[in-house]
Amino acid sequence: MDVIRLLGIRDTPLSVDEVLAAVGDHAAGGTTFFVGTVREQDHGKAVTGLSYSAHPTAEAELRQVAEKVAADFPVTALAAVHRVGDLRLGDAAVIVAVAAPHRDEAFKAARRLIDDLKAHVPIWKHQVFSDGETEWVGAGE
Repeated sequence: MDVIRLLGIRDTPLSVDEVLAAVGDHAAGGTTFFVGTVREQDHGKAVTGLSYSAHPTAEAELRQVAEKVAADFPVTALAAVHRVGDLRLGDAAVIVAVAAPHRDEAFKAARRLIDDLKAHVPIWKHQVFSDGETEWVGAGE
């Protein structure tokens, strides 16, 4: 069975329950999750709006990132989903999860998965601040 259980770029709300079900594995002694949510401020300024957009190759790039993590760590299952479109404060923007035989492996693999997703998958965040300024943040930043 492929250890990459769930990958996606979606314009619908993300589900922690779906990701948990995807990485459930009786061979795993530890499962690590990271849920990135929309926060109310960035750079010390109030955020009033936020949207994500993705390049058409984003899912393929996400698969490459997941395959590299699966090759570098002894994981039994992994999943990663990212939201696109308009999000509200508190919405889940990204969820990654990794199951592995031991907790240390799960933590390290999950950290690599989210870090490499943020660095290499072409997804951009557009923030609007309460002072009217806007900012684009993208892969690698």
